Amino acid sequence: MTDLVTFGETMLRLSPPEGTRLETADRLDARVGGAESNVAVAGASLGLDAAWLSKLPDSPLGRRVVRALRSHGVDPAVAWSDDARLGTYYLEHGGEPRGTNVVYDRADSAVTTVTPAELPTDGLADADTFHTTGITPALSTRAAETTAALLKRAAATGARTSLDVNYRSKLWSPETARETLVALFEYVDTLFVARRDAEAVLGREGDAVDIAHGLATDHGFGTVVVTRGEHGSLALHDGQVFEQPVYEADTLDAIGTGDAFVGGYLARRGRGGDVDAALEWGAATASLKRTVAGDLAVVTPAEVERVVEDETGGISR
Repeated sequence: MTDLVTFGETMLRLSPPEGTRLETADRLDARVGGAESNVAVAGASLGLDAAWLSKLPDSPLGRRVVRALRSHGVDPAVAWSDDARLGTYYLEHGGEPRGTNVVYDRADSAVTTVTPAELPTDGLADADTFHTTGITPALSTRAAETTAALLKRAAATGARTSLDVNYRSKLWSPETARETLVALFEYVDTLFVARRDAEAVLGREGDAVDIAHGLATDHGFGTVVVTRGEHGSLALHDGQVFEQPVYEADTLDAIGTGDAFVGGYLARRGRGGDVDAALEWGAATASLKRTVAGDLAVVTPAEVERVVEDETGGISR
């Protein structure tokens, strides 16, 4: 049995040295990153048997993605294409007031043409958990249709299904996102949503508890996890509310923090942990990710446990 199967796009991330603008950079740091594969890497790092479904170009760049994910213990289940491209994104780190900027170059990437029939989905038949995000259906009509088909298939096999809204304003409008995502909700057991996305995309009002109750009532989710940035996270499960503060961290690279949270949460739940323990693991994994360069949460269970038990030197609760 595969503990965790995720589905989505992974890209090549290109970044100039910190403090350097893209328009003047003479070198770029290359890494791989994508929301769903980030979750798979976090899960695998924390002991899950994890697989990642996607479509890639049969090229050196596509093979680089597979090599990177395998090196972190993830099984890439890939449909290969001879006439497609790998999406890239450029990350320009900057402090205030400029801020950090992301420039996408992912139009017409391989995953935008993916269909369920071409994906090697054998692992989905006996998966314990299937996870995807709202980024994937934003990429194309075909990707949205495939996301829906895989969620429906996973639910039918009895897998626990989870979806992170993960709204990206550079990919689609709140109105289009809401229409597309709400249509998927009937196949989702656990919903992850940032409070800002619940308000802007799903039209929810009130505090995090109100938002969680409203979403659970309207869509029948078993669990709703609402993240609140520096104010921590909250989960509603079986009518009970659990709250979790953040663990402080010296931030080296914040990209992928949300995916690390989801991966940590799913890892603990996948190992039989209660929702409150899963929130702790999610928060601790997210905190550790902020100290690691790149999108991926390269962490260990022992490190997560030390953060939860407040035994670390550089991170405190």
